[in-house]
Amino acid sequence: MSSTSGNKKIFDWTLLRRVFSLAAPYRKKVMLSLGLAILLALLTPVRPWLIQITVNNYIRNGMLDWVIRITLIQFGLLLVETLFRFFFTFTTSWLGQTVVKNLRVRVFNKVVGLNLSQFDATPIGTLTTRTINDIESVNEVFSDGLIPIIADFLSILSILFVMFWVDWKLALISLAPFPFLILATYIFKESVNRSFIRVRNAVAALNAFVQEHLTGIQVVQTFAAEEREFDKFKKINKEHRNANINAIFAYSVFFPVVEIVLAVSTGLLVWWAASHALQLPPEQGAEMAGKMISFILFLNLLFRPLRVIADKFNVLQMGMVASERVFKVLDNEDYIQTEGSFAPDKVAGKIEFDHVWFAYKDEQYVLKDLNFTVEPGETVALVGHTGSGKTSIISLLNRLYHINKGSIRIDGVEVEEYRLEALRRQTGVVLQDVFLFSGSVLENITLRNPAISREQVERAAKMIGVHEFIESLPGGYDYKVMERGATLSLGQRQILSFIRALLYDPSILILDEATSSVDTESEQLIQQAIENLISGRTAIVIAHRLSTIRKADKIIVLDKGEIREIGSHEELLERKGYYHSLYESQFEKG
Repeated sequence: MSSTSGNKKIFDWTLLRRVFSLAAPYRKKVMLSLGLAILLALLTPVRPWLIQITVNNYIRNGMLDWVIRITLIQFGLLLVETLFRFFFTFTTSWLGQTVVKNLRVRVFNKVVGLNLSQFDATPIGTLTTRTINDIESVNEVFSDGLIPIIADFLSILSILFVMFWVDWKLALISLAPFPFLILATYIFKESVNRSFIRVRNAVAALNAFVQEHLTGIQVVQTFAAEEREFDKFKKINKEHRNANINAIFAYSVFFPVVEIVLAVSTGLLVWWAASHALQLPPEQGAEMAGKMISFILFLNLLFRPLRVIADKFNVLQMGMVASERVFKVLDNEDYIQTEGSFAPDKVAGKIEFDHVWFAYKDEQYVLKDLNFTVEPGETVALVGHTGSGKTSIISLLNRLYHINKGSIRIDGVEVEEYRLEALRRQTGVVLQDVFLFSGSVLENITLRNPAISREQVERAAKMIGVHEFIESLPGGYDYKVMERGATLSLGQRQILSFIRALLYDPSILILDEATSSVDTESEQLIQQAIENLISGRTAIVIAHRLSTIRKADKIIVLDKGEIREIGSHEELLERKGYYHSLYESQFEKG
């Protein structure tokens, strides 16, 4: 994002209102923080003014008892101001963290409900940045952004009012260098803003790169690409460093400039007050001492918020940029539709694809006018070369993607009319690439669903003949699986996925059979598990093995998203068509 667009965001009142609408349930906290900001602004100039009165009226006249009283009052005001400031800081920080907690839940809930096409097009690291880093920046809108800026402005206005009320000429003299400070503040704000945008983009790039390469570390190491990828990482990391250094340089210049302006203001104040006091009658000249002391304190109180207000503007601005990114995720309409209300306890399992067209992008169709029917209890094998559309068919049936044209029906009801949870409860899925999470075998099978008991898991494992295998693992069902199932073989991971599917007793089984890369013992277990899973269920199987093809009631032969042939194994071989040549080249050795 360019700095120009970034500059506009802070004045995007619609976006700002939307950010603050997140705090609507905590309106009382917002009002409390604003009330405390007003009280702090009113209290800020009181102590310097009391010091002026003490010097002019009591110290000069030797009224020590009044000096003690005023000092005690000052001490009391200091305690009250400190208490108010604590509550103000705590309230704004509490508000920010509470909003962030709720927002992060909303964003994560939205992300897990997005269509898979969004994950195909968006790096996981980018979504991670949106869910964690960007949302944390929204917190700063509350804790260090708008409300603290309002508090600082109120304090500045309150101090300026008292300064001009006490002595407007002295106020004008001491504030003479302020135009230089305003110019320096503007330059600083713009410079840091550009750097912050670069930092934010660099963080997103780092997250995406690291996430992608840690996930694919096996590929990197297998092809000895460590050095090349490391060079890429160094370039991204260097950009992150340079962006931060630019911001640090701006801070390194700005703060000394503020100190110089404060010193010049103080010098002008002392010079004018001293020279002016010599021209006044002794009584009035003596009063100038109290004014000079109070004005030095006023200037220090005035410069305290001015030192950080530009930084807070940048925090607010970056929070707004981050919130816009977060809202883009929340506003994404490409999510899984769940408005269907049909939720039967059980389906017979009849599947119909009626003139189905589907494209992952625009009109680059990967499935073209598909028409076929699977009767309840039938096993249908999908065969074809890579890219023929086999995986797309099973993804559409489970509503992981939306079709472009046509309709898909289960028991005569379009899948869009099913409640999503009910549809997926009826369709068990076993994918070729089994993903396992960190945790025990039991937790990976149940996906931490408290409604599924250990006894149910063991019963399902026994039904497909893999209970003994799981018990043979160290710790049995409590065996700890590393991230992505790194401590288990491909076949072992596949077996766990079968139990996952069986636990919900689905009427329809979607099976991406993958036994070509597993050891013989695992293959035998998997074949047995497949037979037990398929028995009595409607099954759509992506066939990788000849044994599955032969046992299928029907084979659908796909080529470039179109159906070339449908029939049994023997029927298709007799036709001497596309399946026959595919069988000879791909399956004959199976």
